[in-house]
Amino acid sequence: MDWLEITVSTPPEGVEPVAVIFQETGAGGVVIEDPAVILQYAAQIHPEEWAVPPGAAKDSMPLVKGYLPVDNELPKQLEGFKAALSRLVLFPPPKVSTRIIPEKDWAGAWKAYYKPERIGRRLVVKPSWESYSASKNELIIEIDPGMAFGSGTHTTTTMCLKLLEKYIQPGLTVYDIGTGTGILAITAAKLGAGQVTAVDLDSLACKVAAGNVERNSVAGQVRVMRGNLLDLLDGGAGLIVSNILADVIISLAPDAARALAPGGIFIASGIIRERAGDVCAALEAAGLLICEQMEDGQWVALVTKNSTGASLI
Repeated sequence: MDWLEITVSTPPEGVEPVAVIFQETGAGGVVIEDPAVILQYAAQIHPEEWAVPPGAAKDSMPLVKGYLPVDNELPKQLEGFKAALSRLVLFPPPKVSTRIIPEKDWAGAWKAYYKPERIGRRLVVKPSWESYSASKNELIIEIDPGMAFGSGTHTTTTMCLKLLEKYIQPGLTVYDIGTGTGILAITAAKLGAGQVTAVDLDSLACKVAAGNVERNSVAGQVRVMRGNLLDLLDGGAGLIVSNILADVIISLAPDAARALAPGGIFIASGIIRERAGDVCAALEAAGLLICEQMEDGQWVALVTKNSTGASLI
């Protein structure tokens, strides 16, 4: 199947609302390209190899990309997407471009960009097509992004990985809400969690996640389910992790609080800096105590604890 790539150039404050519109339109994944993050890496890793002109970060705006299958539903989806985008009040206004990507071209494109990357103290995220010799203490997380997008190197994901490394305790029951490729669920299992449930609304993401679970030999610990956030899950979670968007986390907060065991941890990422205050207020209103805030560029991840002792779902 061919895919329509829709690219929206937007000021930073438009990143999240545009991503939400993609999600509501039914896009099979969202990619966020932030020039500020790219330039940050360029300055740190072999800067002489990066031909980045001065002022590029100042002059460039983030790109939000979504992908829709080219089928009979596409015209209706495009109409709804354009209508929702026109209602956003942003300056400068978003610019949209599109191109068709054949399935075979998309599959090969990933391989040119992703290499093994060390994250945190001992995690190594390795694309499935790359070879890597692990040292004694390293944990290898092997990921094939497929069309669920993301190889685990986006800032919002790397913050989650570092926080999982810090907060996972042996035997914990873990929920990964909006699992995508399954990287966070797999990492939780490899760090010693007992039972991990990975949930996503997108059937393709669930298929990719299930494949990655098998690839990492954690099928006995990780269950992949298709569903709406926490609707399919029982309570008693020792830890919930969700790397989604600020608005989704805000709506999720009360259910997350009820699903956590007393003292359980909720790690929330995918929060653009400008929305962090709103998310904190929603989490606190749900009875969750904010105990850590991690920041990287314009992105924020929050760690909260269930302090209410409320009954479980």
